[in-house]
Amino acid sequence: MFGEIRNPQGERIDYTFSAGDPGAKRLLVIGHGVTGNKDRPFILALASSLAGAAIPTLRFSFAGNGASEGRFTESTISKEVADLGAVLDAVKGFEVGYAGHSMGGAVGVLRASQDARIRFLISLAGMVHTGAFAQREFGAVKPDHGFMWDDNGCPLSQSFMDDMSSIDSVAPKAKSILVPWLLIHGTEDDVVPIQDSKDILGQAGSNATFGQLEGVNHVFAGESNTAAMIAMVREWLKTHGW
Repeated sequence: MFGEIRNPQGERIDYTFSAGDPGAKRLLVIGHGVTGNKDRPFILALASSLAGAAIPTLRFSFAGNGASEGRFTESTISKEVADLGAVLDAVKGFEVGYAGHSMGGAVGVLRASQDARIRFLISLAGMVHTGAFAQREFGAVKPDHGFMWDDNGCPLSQSFMDDMSSIDSVAPKAKSILVPWLLIHGTEDDVVPIQDSKDILGQAGSNATFGQLEGVNHVFAGESNTAAMIAMVREWLKTHGW
């Protein structure tokens, strides 16, 4: 429906569109986290559930991830903000919401703080303190030699570490987000601590809503946990007319 999507570097962005209601004028774009892609189980489950509720979705893989073109070592938050901009360019005519998981949540905050085309924002276990995350998870790994979480398919680059350090935290951007915003985080998240969401919530306005999921980890693992996250998203969207 949207044809080929390419980012500013000319790299093709792989995506899947689920029509939901063919006549709908709203669309939820879904972005993944670091080392992820558009086909992670909980993302698939979310898109499938929303399509069943007649809500169109477009889930995509950032450049260098999944089946999208580009090099993984060039994947940074700053570049992914531009990738999301390319997706927004392609879906003209829709009122667009964006749901981002983990690092994709940080991407969403940065994009929504400067781009009025995002009319609704959802942060799923959203990363906030990027500099602290990079040091906590990868500080002992030598950039351009080692790998993220010992995954040979995910080499750690100096450009990634530099970008995370330069951004440091997306919390100051919260005050610039004036659209309805849902933040969901599990209490057992050991990748991006729930405190990240609480910290940015403290700087957000009354447009932000926080949903805490007890005993849930970073990727909403487990059928009941995934279902709880999806139910929270669907109920929130319903309250905003979706």
